[in-house]
Amino acid sequence: MNIFKKFKDGLKKTTSNFSKGIKEIIINKEIGDKELEKIEEFLIQSDVGVKASSEIREEISNRKIDPSKNELEEIQNIINNYINSLLKPLENKNFFSKTQERKAVLISGVNGVGKTTTIAKMSKLYKLNHNEVIFVACDTFRAAAIDQLERWSKKLNCEIIKSEPGSDPASVAYKAMEFAKKNNVDITLIDTAGRLQNKKNLMDEFKKIGNVIKKIDEKAPQDVILVLDATSGQNAINQVEEFNKIIPITGLIMTKLDGTAKGGILIAVSKKFQLPIIALGFGEKEDDLQIFDSESFSKNFINFN
Repeated sequence: MNIFKKFKDGLKKTTSNFSKGIKEIIINKEIGDKELEKIEEFLIQSDVGVKASSEIREEISNRKIDPSKNELEEIQNIINNYINSLLKPLENKNFFSKTQERKAVLISGVNGVGKTTTIAKMSKLYKLNHNEVIFVACDTFRAAAIDQLERWSKKLNCEIIKSEPGSDPASVAYKAMEFAKKNNVDITLIDTAGRLQNKKNLMDEFKKIGNVIKKIDEKAPQDVILVLDATSGQNAINQVEEFNKIIPITGLIMTKLDGTAKGGILIAVSKKFQLPIIALGFGEKEDDLQIFDSESFSKNFINFN
């Protein structure tokens, strides 16, 4: 299945909801102030965010759409161009390429966003480009998390570094970094405990992991990926803000886009933070992580067909 088909299928709920809402506002009507206001309100309700929704409204207003033309297509093109121009600079299509130096990739996020499954999906993309990958089970607070990562490691033929449940997560990370250095491992994927962004003790533990691995590699972590759940809506904004205070985020992965009709949160997050978007998750299988492509996302987000 090609990437465009993956995006189209994954964004089916978002597309259906968004296109239906816009159609109901503008079908067979001249675009006046009332319609512009309704479009802006609908965009906000779709989690696109106040700032981006306002700018889209302004662009539609400034375009002075000719009512003799297909207004639906005109609106589609305006929104598509806005989204694509916003997201295009945030692509990072070389993220999973063959690395020229060892990298430690710290995976963060709140409970339930799918970090462990995302790690498995990431490893497959890395390995397709001939990177050697190891998993690091730093979610030591839950035995189930260690077991889950171990199952994935066996399925994907990746080494796993782990300790007993309840062990110090930073000590596991340190051990993994030693192993990676000794064995010249390309990519060290560090799974961390799911934590609420407002729990200081847990966020301090996350920071400790980042500090400890620097003892083995002063450049580590080379990447800090925040996994966001598309169904969390505007709460994703708070998550980015709080995690970015602890260790600067270098990239985002958004999951569960196949399970929500409000995928606009990716636009809101991008407008506010301008962080690289690494990939989007559309399912639970190891090949359900798609490298982010702004054109495919924008086209399918507002596809009225």
